[in-house]
Amino acid sequence: MRLRCAVLDDYQDVALSMADWSSVLDAVDVVPVQKHIADQEAVAEAVGDCEIVVIMRERTPFPASLFARLPRLKLLVTTGMRNASVDLEAAARHGVTVCGTASSSEPPAELTWALILGLARHVVRESTAVRDGGPWQSTVGTDLHGRRLGLLGLGRTGTKVARVGLAFGMDVAAWSRNLTAERAEAEGARLASSKEELLETSDFVSVHLVLSDRTRGLLGAPELRRMRPTAYLVNTSRAAIVDQAALADALRGGWIAGAGVDVFEEEPLGPDHPFRTLPNLLATPHLGYVTRRNYEGYYQQVVEDIHAFLTGEPTRLLNAPKPA
Repeated sequence: MRLRCAVLDDYQDVALSMADWSSVLDAVDVVPVQKHIADQEAVAEAVGDCEIVVIMRERTPFPASLFARLPRLKLLVTTGMRNASVDLEAAARHGVTVCGTASSSEPPAELTWALILGLARHVVRESTAVRDGGPWQSTVGTDLHGRRLGLLGLGRTGTKVARVGLAFGMDVAAWSRNLTAERAEAEGARLASSKEELLETSDFVSVHLVLSDRTRGLLGAPELRRMRPTAYLVNTSRAAIVDQAALADALRGGWIAGAGVDVFEEEPLGPDHPFRTLPNLLATPHLGYVTRRNYEGYYQQVVEDIHAFLTGEPTRLLNAPKPA
């Protein structure tokens, strides 16, 4: 009997063209789903007869309640080797194998700089004015050279962002709970004495932390008020690290000059969400990892994961399912 595989949140309709699926097509019918399905009941209805589901990062959460609605599900493949929106223990209890793929840290680092530069030079506003016949030069840009770049997190992505900041001639500082002075200095950065010092002294603050109980809500209203009114905040990491309502208040109230955001607790954003209209917010629709090389790597390894599962030797395991 042939198996069915749903590929969720294939927004650009590229899943089948980004990899060679021929090794599994003899046994599996692959059904890409372009439209995001937000309601859990609707997700269960859409993939209820599928033995295999592929998800793109954290676009569609898989909590315990969803696994309970999918008795036919045997394999869940997520892009990336970490997905906080999947309940791995629940998957194991329901006999579902969860596998992942490799993911590159270069694309989100590159997008971070697109946002920083876009904010600093008011690129969207000035480009729109050129296209719409608006004023010729209405803003004055912010220099990067000689300014301080403050990094919350100096892991795989943060170190790449730090190196570009150094190339621009910026003073780079970093902070996280476990970061040492030696580790920071090895990347050309200075260890900030505290989170508060980093926020108070940086001209650009960029978030590069893993979402956990310790980092959830790390930046709320008190922290945002510590930033300079001329400073910019950039978040290409995880939305929940920054209190979303507090960020909206900070942008409306001029606590900070602006923000560049690629991650949101509600995705896609609702049509009336305030982040769609705040003039000092440069927002992109979670593009951090969306590049051709990353997608090709994701989907080729998705195919490998499915093939390995079909042969009884699953690879890149993220959980240990209990036998039925």
